[in-house]
Amino acid sequence: MSDRILTTSEGRSAGRPAAWHRLRSPRHPRIWVEILLLAVSYGVYSLIRNAVPEQKAQALRNADWIWRAEHSLGLAFEKTVNHAVDSVGWLIVSMNYYYATLHFIVTIGVLVWLYRWHPGRYAAIRMILFSTTGVALLGYYLYPLAPPRLMESENFIDTVLVHQTWGSMASGDLKHMSNQYAAMPSMHIGWSLWCGLAIFALAKAPWARILGLLYPAATLVVIVATANHFWLDAVGGVLCLGFGLGLVYVWYGTLPHRLPRHVRRRTLREDADAGPVAVPALAAGGSGDPAAPAVGAAHAP
Repeated sequence: MSDRILTTSEGRSAGRPAAWHRLRSPRHPRIWVEILLLAVSYGVYSLIRNAVPEQKAQALRNADWIWRAEHSLGLAFEKTVNHAVDSVGWLIVSMNYYYATLHFIVTIGVLVWLYRWHPGRYAAIRMILFSTTGVALLGYYLYPLAPPRLMESENFIDTVLVHQTWGSMASGDLKHMSNQYAAMPSMHIGWSLWCGLAIFALAKAPWARILGLLYPAATLVVIVATANHFWLDAVGGVLCLGFGLGLVYVWYGTLPHRLPRHVRRRTLREDADAGPVAVPALAAGGSGDPAAPAVGAAHAP
């Protein structure tokens, strides 16, 4: 009887690290799970972001502080860029639509590309995006900030209102659908830099890698020219992305581009019953080479 109890106890102890390794190992994503997860996550993000109290007085005080800090650094160039670009009609209108659309279109496009061509790395890179966005919500709650275009003491141009374009969820007819004082950190920068780094790290074509680097740079110009953000908001977005990268590195033991490109599909029963699965970063030869054997193939039950 005691032997049986001992055996059961040892089995449970052995099962814990096995389950831990399975949880941390790359696996092939399931399309219906990903669609549901993305929809729910964005819904929760929007709900929480817009539920943060719109502390107008504090947000404007914070904006004044940011503006003074940038002046003290000699880098308060937002108004100059805003007025210069606004004088070129076709350019500022294009930037308004860029701000309103590419933030979502490019991010979704990169997710689809990763899902289709880099399934083994998809979950890790998606985790960076989710954790980056999650910590940004904390910033919105703790540090309400008015964008430059809403500063009452300055002469910034709200380019969406002036040119009557659909370019911001916080301007015009859409301003009641979104928290107008959630400018810090800038997720336009956080998401665009996430897209750019993923493309630069994984794309093979040189032109694609160059575009990956240009995308967040162009986004920075757009958010400043349209007076939707200070450049320090962009720094906040970069810091949030750094948090997401660090979290994924701790979880997987490596950066996402070093994970294997492809992994074998696992059935629901295999997820429940399979033995330990090697994490590529910890396994011998875990270079992430697309030609390497699929993770889990050598451990199939």
